[in-house]
Amino acid sequence: MKPKSILRVAAAVLIVLLFAAVSARSQERELITVKSAEVNNGVVLIRVLGEKTPIELQCNKDFLGCAVLKPATYLMVRLPKNRGPYECSNVTVYAKGPSPDTVGEELGSYCIADK
Repeated sequence: MKPKSILRVAAAVLIVLLFAAVSARSQERELITVKSAEVNNGVVLIRVLGEKTPIELQCNKDFLGCAVLKPATYLMVRLPKNRGPYECSNVTVYAKGPSPDTVGEELGSYCIADK
């Protein structure tokens, strides 16, 4: 490859990463507290208390990114419409970071169950 081609590819990759970072920051974040979690017929059901209301999260146990969360406080990020592995309102749950503006390790992807 020519040096100019390499620079163009690198610039394109940097632009994509920049837009992804800006998009992640604009997503709606919420602290949640997991109250209970159970597995029922291959579906993980997690009951959480959001900042304003109770929420039920679901994921398929055998699906990559589905984890049974232990009772604790986590950071939940609501994904934009039509993003995520499920056909519903998708969220990603992270461990709490060292400060309110940071996120920790990604723990799983879930669907907000309609009640």
